[in-house]
Amino acid sequence: MRFVTYNVNSISARLSRLLVLLEELAPDIVCVQETKAAVDRFPHLPLLAAGYRAADYSAGRWNGVAILARSELGIDNVRHGLDGEVVADEARWIEATVNGIRVVSAYVPNGQAIGSEPFAQKLAFLEAMARRAAELVGEPTIIAGDLNVCPTDLDVWDPAQIHGATHTTADERSRLASTVEGGFVDAYRSLHPDEPGFTWWDYRFGAFHKGQGLRIDHVLVSRSLAGRLRESHIERDFRKPSKVPDSRPSDHAPLVVEFD
Repeated sequence: MRFVTYNVNSISARLSRLLVLLEELAPDIVCVQETKAAVDRFPHLPLLAAGYRAADYSAGRWNGVAILARSELGIDNVRHGLDGEVVADEARWIEATVNGIRVVSAYVPNGQAIGSEPFAQKLAFLEAMARRAAELVGEPTIIAGDLNVCPTDLDVWDPAQIHGATHTTADERSRLASTVEGGFVDAYRSLHPDEPGFTWWDYRFGAFHKGQGLRIDHVLVSRSLAGRLRESHIERDFRKPSKVPDSRPSDHAPLVVEFD
């Protein structure tokens, strides 16, 4: 089984890239974040033409998450939202069952600045995620998406450069760790213990070409699935303008996980 998570930073702006990804990688399941689509503007028909059904949670110009699955696999028991998130209508969490696996696409709030109200909302969201993960851990589950936390300093291009910034604080890391320690495995890190595995690079300052990135996109798998992990990598080419010349890339690259 091939699984992908991809923060597209607007599904309308990146639809051509997403369709190329579906054609080239032929994933079974894709979790998408920051779709930034109105409820009636999510591109179900182009995706269906490409062979994928979608369950989306759309809220307009900001946020938005979705789960895509090969049409023959089906998408059932869709659930929108996360109990305990402070702002309940931001479209940051969607669940569905695909081929016997409970799949979550999540977009954790950025947090903006330490000590701010958005930062408190981010911590509350991470706490709610840990509680929901504990409820799901008894069944095969994948929680994936832009979780906006670098779990360790290995996940940061230069910890000294961003000391005191969001994404790397002990408050954020400990809350994400609560989800993992509750019965999940960080798929990429389990297979690549010493590789940074950056998935995001700032559009500015030539950050991508300088290797100045962060690992903030994650695939967390329940232990019942962890034994099936085979391979994981970042599709860096999709971060390059040259990959699909008619569209600007997202500031994220897709993360791929392969299961036996």
